Amino acid sequence: MKENQLLQTIIESIQEKKGRKIVTVDLTQIESASTQYFVVCQGNTPTQVEAIADSVRQYTREHAGVKPVAYEGYRNAQWIIIDYGNIFVHVFAPEARDFYRIEQLWNDAKLTEIADID
Repeated sequence: MKENQLLQTIIESIQEKKGRKIVTVDLTQIESASTQYFVVCQGNTPTQVEAIADSVRQYTREHAGVKPVAYEGYRNAQWIIIDYGNIFVHVFAPEARDFYRIEQLWNDAKLTEIADID
């Protein structure tokens, strides 16, 4: 599956659980990057963070036939990362996102903000 199709599927899965402030980070032009894309979003509570991460894993399996290579962070559900090889999905609680500011770490990458769906 092409990265663009998987990216769109991931975004849809986040929106399905009302994930907010979705940003895609295009790392394809950065040689030192360990992946091609990040998808960063947030939920309002640890419960919603878990629900978004679960949705990403289930939705991509059902709609794209893709399972993650690995995932981590369910223990405290402040920052769950899901690894799809060329795409890493970061689901944050608001405080953790503000603290780590992951988008700013890659300020030379192309950032695309996805409008929230209400």
